Amino acid sequence: MVEHLTPTAVFKCLADETRVRIALLVAREGELCVCELTCALDESQPKISRHLALLRGCGILEDRRQGQWVYYRLHPHLPDWVTDMLQPILAANKNWLGDNVQRLESMRNRPERASSCA
Repeated sequence: MVEHLTPTAVFKCLADETRVRIALLVAREGELCVCELTCALDESQPKISRHLALLRGCGILEDRRQGQWVYYRLHPHLPDWVTDMLQPILAANKNWLGDNVQRLESMRNRPERASSCA
């Protein structure tokens, strides 16, 4: 699916505020689990999971399981133009993501990642 990403498909997938916040937070952090995104976005787990499924389905995110946790990261085979687009958007919108980042950074008991998988 990733090799068929068109600008239309990417922008449709990111056209929702929750999904674009998820994509930018994942781009910023490298990898996040559902509980971290739930905390950062102050949304319910079912809502976050639904948006993650859409982002995974369109090929923007990839998931991996580590014990009880499922982690999400940008798909490693995203076309360069997609990752090249996300970085300046992230850099230019730090204030817009400020509350999300603050909640994430103040989250207690964040899950630990295996160093070989991060």
